[in-house]
Amino acid sequence: MTSRLGKASLLKWRQARGGFSLGVTHCGGTTFRWGERTYVMGVINVSPDSFSGDGLASIDAALAQAKRFAAEGVDMLDVGGESTRPGSAPISIDEELRRVIPVLERLAAEIALPLSVDTYKLDVARQALDAGAEMINDIWGLKREPRLAELAAERGVPIILMSNQRDRPRRNIISAVLSDFMRSIDLALDAGVAWENIIVDPGIGFGKTLEQNLELVRRLDELKPLGRPILLGTSRKSMIGLVLDLPVEQRLEGTAASTAIGIAKGADIIRVHDAREMMRVCRMSDAIIRGIGR
Repeated sequence: MTSRLGKASLLKWRQARGGFSLGVTHCGGTTFRWGERTYVMGVINVSPDSFSGDGLASIDAALAQAKRFAAEGVDMLDVGGESTRPGSAPISIDEELRRVIPVLERLAAEIALPLSVDTYKLDVARQALDAGAEMINDIWGLKREPRLAELAAERGVPIILMSNQRDRPRRNIISAVLSDFMRSIDLALDAGVAWENIIVDPGIGFGKTLEQNLELVRRLDELKPLGRPILLGTSRKSMIGLVLDLPVEQRLEGTAASTAIGIAKGADIIRVHDAREMMRVCRMSDAIIRGIGR
């Protein structure tokens, strides 16, 4: 049994919706061929209170970081204007737009990488796509704003659906995450999002205990029967700090370990703050696990 859902029922659900191929995902001018290698998403935080301590205060600073990430080989950039750290207060739509839209416009003009917008707000996502974003990253997996799926379908862009337990902590975390994803994927498909444009993220750190976060990385392969590429974001997360008793600026090795194990367990994308080092982790992990080098 994969979970209380049962492996047979999960596979039946998958076959009814998308079959058994991950397919390829087109994002702007880039094609992601799932299973060939691990892709890397670089984080561009334009929130001053980012949990990771890397909040950028200006458009120029965001552009400089984006150019550095591009030079280090990342495959896409994720721009977010609202902190997602535990206990952070939501900001207004106007404030989020003020932070992210000028950055997206500048990056779209100067960086030849797909841009994702990290938001769960419909108006922010719509204006972000107008400004040059080509992917939506929804940390609530359509729980807060189901209409994001309609927007993604209308624009033909990929959408990342995260499993977030901050609204309702759960005991059986694998079953909870699988149930979340099945619900979110169904909502997306019903709204017209293409099967190939759906990406899932188990949401490390979002309403989960330390033990649950560790379990998710350890059992990440149990999400593979969903048939969608998995994004894993352990970078600098609190679970690393709790295990190693280290502050956020000293969590590089813990991030590397959790990333390598995540890739071994089936992660297709990793979301990172330390691009150069994690690119090396991906290359080495892919050489061992997939038998490739690049």
